[in-house]
Amino acid sequence: MSTSVPASAFISVTGARENNLRDVSLTIPKRAITAFVGVSGSGKSSLVFDTIAAEAQRQLNETFSAFVRGFLPKLGQPDADLIEDLSTAIVVDQKRLGGGSRSTLGTVSDINPLLRLLFSRRSVPYVGPGFDFSFNLPGGMCPGCAGIGRQVRLDHAKMFDRAKSLNEGAILHRDFAVDSWYWHVYAQSGKFDNDLPLAEYTDEEWQLLLWGADEKVALATTGRKTLNMDLEGVEAKFNRLFVAADGEGTSDRKKETLARFTTSVRCPDCGGTRLAQAQRTATVGGHTLPGICALDLASLHALLPSLSDAEVAPIVDEAVERIGALVDMGLGYLTLDRETSTLSGGESQRIKMVRHLGSALVDVMYIFDEPTIGLHPRDVGRMNALMARLRDKGNTVLVVEHDTDVITAADHVVELGPRAGSDGGRIVYQGDVAGLRGSGTLTGEFLHRPITAKAQVRTPTGTLRVTGATANNLRGFDLDVPLGVLVAVTGVAGSGKSTLVREVLVPQHPETIVVDQSAVATSIRSTPATWTGVMDPIRKFYAARTGTKPALFSFNSAGACPTCKGLGVVYSDLSYLDGVRSTCTDCEGRRYTDEVLALTVDGLSISDALDLTAAKAVEFFDQRDVRKRLSAVVDVGLGYLTLGQPLSTLSGGECQRLKLAGRLHEEGPADRSGVYVLDEPTTGLHMSDCGHLLALLDRLVDGGSSVIVVEHNLDVVAHADHVIDLGPDGGDGGGSVVFTGTPAELVGATGSFTGEHLARHVAAHA
Repeated sequence: MSTSVPASAFISVTGARENNLRDVSLTIPKRAITAFVGVSGSGKSSLVFDTIAAEAQRQLNETFSAFVRGFLPKLGQPDADLIEDLSTAIVVDQKRLGGGSRSTLGTVSDINPLLRLLFSRRSVPYVGPGFDFSFNLPGGMCPGCAGIGRQVRLDHAKMFDRAKSLNEGAILHRDFAVDSWYWHVYAQSGKFDNDLPLAEYTDEEWQLLLWGADEKVALATTGRKTLNMDLEGVEAKFNRLFVAADGEGTSDRKKETLARFTTSVRCPDCGGTRLAQAQRTATVGGHTLPGICALDLASLHALLPSLSDAEVAPIVDEAVERIGALVDMGLGYLTLDRETSTLSGGESQRIKMVRHLGSALVDVMYIFDEPTIGLHPRDVGRMNALMARLRDKGNTVLVVEHDTDVITAADHVVELGPRAGSDGGRIVYQGDVAGLRGSGTLTGEFLHRPITAKAQVRTPTGTLRVTGATANNLRGFDLDVPLGVLVAVTGVAGSGKSTLVREVLVPQHPETIVVDQSAVATSIRSTPATWTGVMDPIRKFYAARTGTKPALFSFNSAGACPTCKGLGVVYSDLSYLDGVRSTCTDCEGRRYTDEVLALTVDGLSISDALDLTAAKAVEFFDQRDVRKRLSAVVDVGLGYLTLGQPLSTLSGGECQRLKLAGRLHEEGPADRSGVYVLDEPTTGLHMSDCGHLLALLDRLVDGGSSVIVVEHNLDVVAHADHVIDLGPDGGDGGGSVVFTGTPAELVGATGSFTGEHLARHVAAHA
């Protein structure tokens, strides 16, 4: 008779040292929600993702055969003494959903197959089985666009200068340049006046130039020989050589040419619906499949039950349940035909979370990375309910978060700190939420700090007029945005905030300075030091203090380690397997030769200097320009970034704040009269750092600038001078201005979800 061994109630980590972790040891309760908190750079991700999740994934991979492991990512063992009693980990991160142009919300959520099955049973007229309604299979896809919904076409405005003649180089692509083989086909055809501007061609001549004719052109060559060439039109030849050849293995040159000379247009055959004629016109209850997929999820959730009967009820019920879960996550404004490539990181993460709800697995460890990013406070409660459902099924939930509502809903809290970088990496608190409030830690203090809606607001210096706001779901309103103040544009997800700012305000006022969350660089050599421009003065500083040349201190030039070319790492291409990134064994990741590393200033080599955080570097370097630029980095809450950290490791919020820092050191206070537009600048910021960011925005406004922020963070909303709230809901239920005025007025406003939650937020911290 065997004796069962009870499962451990805790995950145990001993001596974790990844990145800035300082021999961290802790126990984490299983089948509970544990929130990991702390300032940015304190070590939360190093502990949760680089240690716990990495080891769980590595040990799972070790259970597979050597053959299978050859196709899996190569995971090193985390730097820790011991990690025990792990469960299988499912990491739900903020990486955007992939899948290419054929992937939509409907396909990635597995709702489309249910709708296809419904139409195969009930369509009028009858079309065929479920797969006949798939735009990814030959039987269902539109033949004009092969199920993509768009066609790539030659952009005539980019390909031709119609003010010029053929002899003057009217065809702008280099393969068709004057005296090229392709050019001679047209010039020697006798069909065109080679000195006549293309704008003066007849319709027949223009069509002939574009599409050619079924005849030959005799081209004179050297040696008195002739060569018969097809009279293939410019567009016909371009389509054959570039458009039709696009796909796997397409050269970089062809991709660049396609991007430069083509435009993507909605397929004229299917109207962008992707489906063939029969499939896109068949109906169920008077609704076509493309029409259903174009409805926002909230509307579709209400419609589907009316299309049900006894036979198809299981199909419809399953679809309704899945759509309802997405609506509950605050995604009711999305449509099933939305391409996954257009979804934000926060939207992608919430969709992935919903996909796990139907899983029958238990005792799994779910790990979430700031799942409230992009969420209105109204929807954070729904997020908490979802995590509670996962926990109540018998799973362990680990969540890295800054949102107070998520933290206070957790069963257990672990705070790392006390600060960032080398000043962090320690456990400063672990226990329940009640204990956190009185712990004296940064997070504990900010959980009960007093908050009031700003009463004394700045007086606007003017207005920015927005007219005819009709993009996406906006309902055609005009709006005056006050200048010379801090303006918060608010509303639930999908209410039209970003559309109003990005697609209406900015195009109507192109002089605005947009600071978004897109990547700040693409080179693997880019670092905060190179991007902010402090690398050059730092090299000169080291050269002057050591009596050598500045080039020696460049990891892109004379002083670079010859093995890794100054990268500090070596990339190994393993063909069809994942590439391997390993620390350079010659320089040990320090980028420079031994001769350069021997040159020090105040005991620090140039490599040591690049390992300094921005905050430490401000104290170390005495050049005024370096201090000014790095102080701006510290001011935006990025003082924990090291000077040599690859920019590819930065999050969207960090990229945005780094760009803002770049703007700050470029302009003096007297020159700051621009209009700054920021999209959720508090993304990834701890509560304590939000105060620093608000102080920075205040400096901008007080210096003469206007600042417009799209935000969900209630601290920012309470601090604004003016609030523009859109809604009342998302998708078709939004697109209207429901409130304009001060934060104090918003607290008492009716019909505004933002006002309702701002009132609760202020009262909770009174």
